[in-house]
Amino acid sequence: MTGWTKSTTGASSARSKTWNNIDWKSVELNVHRLQMRIAKAIRENNYGKAKSLQWLLTHSYHSKLSAVKRVAKNRGCKTPGVDGIVWRTSDEKVSAAKSLKRKGYQAQPLRRIYIPKKNGKKRPLGIPTMRDRAMQALHLLALEPIAETTADKNAYGFRQKRSTADAIEQCFKSLARKNSAQWILEGDIKACFDTISHQWLLEKVPTDKVVLSKWLAAGYVENQLLYETKEGTPQGGIISPTLMTMTLSGLESLVNKISKPGDKVNVISYADDFVITGATKEILEHKIKPTVSAFLQERGLKLSQEKTFITHIENGFDFLGFNVRKYSNGKLFIKPSRKNVNTFLNGIRDIIKSNPTIRTESIIRLLNPKIRGWANYYRHVVAKDTFNKVDFHIFNALRKWIMRRHPNKSATWMRNKYFRPLGSRNWIFFAKIPGRVGNKSMLHLFNAAKVNIRRHVKVQAAATPFDSAYETYFVKRERQAKELLKTEKKWLSGYPNIALLNNEKCRITGLVN
Repeated sequence: MTGWTKSTTGASSARSKTWNNIDWKSVELNVHRLQMRIAKAIRENNYGKAKSLQWLLTHSYHSKLSAVKRVAKNRGCKTPGVDGIVWRTSDEKVSAAKSLKRKGYQAQPLRRIYIPKKNGKKRPLGIPTMRDRAMQALHLLALEPIAETTADKNAYGFRQKRSTADAIEQCFKSLARKNSAQWILEGDIKACFDTISHQWLLEKVPTDKVVLSKWLAAGYVENQLLYETKEGTPQGGIISPTLMTMTLSGLESLVNKISKPGDKVNVISYADDFVITGATKEILEHKIKPTVSAFLQERGLKLSQEKTFITHIENGFDFLGFNVRKYSNGKLFIKPSRKNVNTFLNGIRDIIKSNPTIRTESIIRLLNPKIRGWANYYRHVVAKDTFNKVDFHIFNALRKWIMRRHPNKSATWMRNKYFRPLGSRNWIFFAKIPGRVGNKSMLHLFNAAKVNIRRHVKVQAAATPFDSAYETYFVKRERQAKELLKTEKKWLSGYPNIALLNNEKCRITGLVN
């Protein structure tokens, strides 16, 4: 490749390149090659070699470029830390990559903000400076291959090539048969990010201990006051999700170790939420739950009493926004949870009510991405009836919106202005786009019921993107995802301006990560 050497540590010629002229394919290839070598060393229990390769990776100029690119392109790239600095120009980004050095590095405090949670409470979020984010991204490149290699096979949160759809499909496989487990321990870890033991992280996580200790002890600034941090890893840090994944790694193997085949124990986890199946309530209550509590306590964590239950499968349980329940006919159905349906509809109603005078085209552009994204999230389960009900409630909300706008107009006038027939449907909410002709001049409200229900193909439990044995497997999955996307686009081609609103691709949840 012209202008680059093949050295995995980063070529000197690379340093003379401007940001816009960097050969990113070469950068990513060199970084990935080192990551594959780190993962291979871990699989072979050659931890000394893995540590040497980690040092090589974190001192590679290619890795530093990759880290800065990640920070400069993510959603929070315009949100500064306590120093108020963001990287906008190419020169600033190149300079930032050159400044990522271990010697003399000192992490700055995080800027503390709060974001609302679904239960009405607020979640603390720590915003590091751009340089601290880039340093975390750099060391994450060296840590992630180890985290992926050592993670529990049925852990699906914060991991590459895995999704909630994989976790839900594993629930189906573990509970669908007639002789499957009948009891479920629904587990939730209380304030997981905020209470992880610093001592445990420094002793067990295979990364640069000096740099890690500086992140953990950086503290945070709130209302212009500096607070120290004695435990936890801040939500908002790039490396924090991987640290949490490594903290919880080993739970599945420990539970399986103390269980017998007749106990029918299966562990399915996603971030700090998990479910464990069992043949009887007693097994979960007296054997599994104490083991899980002891495992967490060693790491400074504990189960949330208000969110941890033992439930019979016939009563069902909610997990990741889905309701999993086996009915009296012995069939297991996974549906969108009632709570999440209501939360979604309340959000849609709030958008409609808070925009009483907005243009019709604009309200459709606000609603379509939300409806499409929500429907795609549930496209792999028994959701068709729910989609129809959601469309009905959205229709009613829009009907009230129209009536408030035009209290003196007739029902016929309102129907002709805001709705049109298309195919077998007569009440499609639409808007005319100025300056366009034909079908392209019409913008339609996304119809959730139009989303096809497709069974998700779960990722293989042992598959990781850092194992050469699975390279062909992941290439095949990506190819299947693209083919499925083409099918969806072709199927929706007769329904203009609905699936590709604002030139966005319709994301196939679970296959395209």
